[in-house]
Amino acid sequence: MFGIGGGELIFIIFIALMLFGSDKIPVIARSLGKGMAQLKNATNEIKSEINKSAEANGIDSSFKDLTNVFNSEVESVKGSLDTNLSNPLDKIKEEVTTSIDDLTGPIKRQM
Repeated sequence: MFGIGGGELIFIIFIALMLFGSDKIPVIARSLGKGMAQLKNATNEIKSEINKSAEANGIDSSFKDLTNVFNSEVESVKGSLDTNLSNPLDKIKEEVTTSIDDLTGPIKRQM
């Protein structure tokens, strides 16, 4: 958790108890929780406002269309690379196999 070990966490809790006392810690934790909830609500409201304004201006659909076009182009390039460069070792394997067959062909005929 944040690069803090168990012993370090216990030490921090001990220092907090010494500074604030056991009666103030729950109050501080409650106020931090409320602050975090308010921050989360504010960010959600900002996100919804941005989405509403993007939809109102037609930006949302154009970004989706652009993303779809981009993704399809990436997939087509991947597909062409996969077929053209399936495995470079396959070609080497095929050449070695044909060379071995060419060399062992006369030996097999003699047997």
